[in-house]
Order: sequence, then C-alpha cells, then structure tokens
Amino acid sequence: MITKDLLKKIQQIEIHTRRLVNESFIGEYHSVFKGRGMEFDAVREYQPGDEIRTIDWNVTARMGRPFIKRYVEERELTVMLLVDVSASGNFGSVRQLKNEIATEVCALLAFSAIKNNDKVGMIMFTDRIEKFIPPKKGAKHVLRVIRELMCAEPAGKGTNIAVALEYMNKISSRRTISFLVSDFLANDYAHALRIANKRHDVIAVTVVDPREQELPNVGFIELRDAESGEILLVDTANPPARKEFGAINVRQKQERSRLFRSMGVDEIIISTNRHYVEPIVRFFRLREKRY
Repeated sequence: MITKDLLKKIQQIEIHTRRLVNESFIGEYHSVFKGRGMEFDAVREYQPGDEIRTIDWNVTARMGRPFIKRYVEERELTVMLLVDVSASGNFGSVRQLKNEIATEVCALLAFSAIKNNDKVGMIMFTDRIEKFIPPKKGAKHVLRVIRELMCAEPAGKGTNIAVALEYMNKISSRRTISFLVSDFLANDYAHALRIANKRHDVIAVTVVDPREQELPNVGFIELRDAESGEILLVDTANPPARKEFGAINVRQKQERSRLFRSMGVDEIIISTNRHYVEPIVRFFRLREKRY
C-alpha cells in the first residue's frame, strides 16, 4: 500500500535525481561506462579529414566516388544495483538515514543509466536475498526500483554481502556494471567479491554516518547493534574509550579500502553529513582519466 506521503516522497526523489542527471551526470556517466564496442551504422560520402581506413571500397567502386563506413557505439549496458537493506541502514545522525541516502544514490545511478539507453536491475539483500528485479529500461522501471527501496520490509536484519554477489553471478550471464551499495558492516565477503569482480565491473558505494566514526562527549550512552540487537553501555566522557572507538573505525575503513584496492574495485564513500553529488562526480572524473 503506497500512502500519499510515500508517493510524494517518491516524486520528490524522481524530480531531484532527474535534475541532477540532466545537469551533472549524463556526460560523466556516458564517458566512463563505454559500450561493448562499435557496430556498423551506414555509409556516407567521403569528406576531407575522414579516416582513410574507413573507406568502403565496394561502395566506392560502385558509385565512382569515395564512401566511408560509419560506426556507432554499441551502447546497451546492464547496470545492477546490489543494495544492502539490512537494519543498520536505519541510522542517521544528521539530516537523513543511511538507507534514505542509499535510495537517492540508486535513483541517480538508475536515471543516468536509462538516459544512456542502458538497462537497470536490482538485488536487495540483508543476510539473504530479499528481492530481485530483472534489468529493464525506462523511467517507469526506475520508479519501481525507487518504490521497492522505499517500501522495503526486509525479512532479515543482518548483512551477508557474499550472498548478494554469489546470487548476481548466478543470474547474470553477461558482464554488468554492478554498484554494491552498503555500509559494509559485514565480514567474509572478500572471496565472493574477487570472483564477482572478475566477471563484472564492481563499484563499492560505502554509505557512512559521522556518529559511526566518532563518539560525542555526552556521558553514558547505550549503543545498540541494529542487526544483532546487542546493547553496549559506553562512557563517552572517557577519552580513552572515545579514542579506541575512533581507532577501531579508522582501522576498519583502512582495511576495507585496502581490500578494494587489491582487487581493483573502485570505492565511492558517501557520508550522511555531505551531499552525495561531489563524491560521485569525483569518481566519474578520476575513472575517466584512468581509462
């Protein structure tokens, strides 16, 4: 059941992300994610400056003047969104929850893809596969993707990234551009990621919140693990406790980034206290330079 408030929110996300695509992302996306090759389109009469190697000698001989073959990019790609909808996404200490940011990022990527005539599919996961939406084109399809994310009522609470990657390998016979959107509060996914990245172009989109990185000095607080339900009492007025908490998170971030680099997996880090446009544009531009 979609309420009026939910429908309004979906429309707001559509308007906002469509505008961003048209203003900032359409050229960036197209230049970074190339088609599978070039295919023949037509012949046209030779013009000064044309590449001689493209001359169609059969047509030239028949017409008595030079013609060249014209090629266009074989554009159609498949973008797969692997989206973590586990309980840890229901957290945010700034303006939005992590899962709200993740939904907008997915909408932005999906609208960028269909604007370039690419297909978009989605795998929603927790500690199990929650839903699979087969790749399709069109704005209506993207609106379905947004709606499914916003209306998600997952059966699982934990996170198993390996399950999502293994499922993608089973259902995707062709190479995909796979955006893995998660806070990566999980273990034991390195092997599955390595295999998936050999078959697909995997990009990690890590969604974080400042309060997960650093504790404020507010005395005793209860920290509850959204996925396991475990509750921990922490004295945030204790400097060593805050320091240790920060050090653990820095170490986890470094280990995660090291893992991605070792496999050639690009990472986009999205924080709830900053707009997501800048890190995504930076990713596109850095990748364009590299390729």
